Amino acid sequence: MAALLLLETTTEVCSIGIARNGQVLALEESKEPNQHSTQITLLIEKAAATAAIKLSDIAAIALSAGPGSYTALRVGAATAKGICYALDKPLIAVDTLAALASATWKQLNREALYFPMIDARRMEVYTAGFLNGQERLSNPEAMVITPESFSAWTQAGHHIVLSGNGAAKCKMALNSDCFTFSPLVCSALHLISWAEKAWEEQAFEDVAYFNPFYLKPPNITKSKKLL
Repeated sequence: MAALLLLETTTEVCSIGIARNGQVLALEESKEPNQHSTQITLLIEKAAATAAIKLSDIAAIALSAGPGSYTALRVGAATAKGICYALDKPLIAVDTLAALASATWKQLNREALYFPMIDARRMEVYTAGFLNGQERLSNPEAMVITPESFSAWTQAGHHIVLSGNGAAKCKMALNSDCFTFSPLVCSALHLISWAEKAWEEQAFEDVAYFNPFYLKPPNITKSKKLL
């Protein structure tokens, strides 16, 4: 199959990949916070150069669709849609939490409930549950983490695996043997299998009307300066 351009901008990591037939041709990442808008096109250019491929030869653009940072998701979506319009390429949307859950399962290969976590504010995360990283158990939600957050699952005897950039801050509240914390975070690498499956099924988004899955509105505060 032809190569796919992969954009992951859900979190503070701006991750760009190019893949073909399950193989990574290039991966470029920046972990500079709040720099997606200045870094994303540069990373795309670097990835294309590394893969020795022209963007016009890309078959489709696959985008991690959220939930996640409102601003970061907007940057990713605007960039993806711009390339799709300019080069007349199809757009593929990948569920961020599902991709992270399956990647975590592949890493650990352990029977458990997988809850990938995208950092929100304070002790809040965006998460959803997956059995063995595959079968969805719950819909995405904004969850405020407390020691009782997963008590229904743990009391039923389930082990829970947490991953993503929101997992680390939960260690103090979820300090028991019922939990495993994976260091895996969002990356364009996790989009490959999902994007290629969508390509094979021709499961494309309407570029004109596509919007990322924000889950919550942006946190906008009014300026305290007097006008």
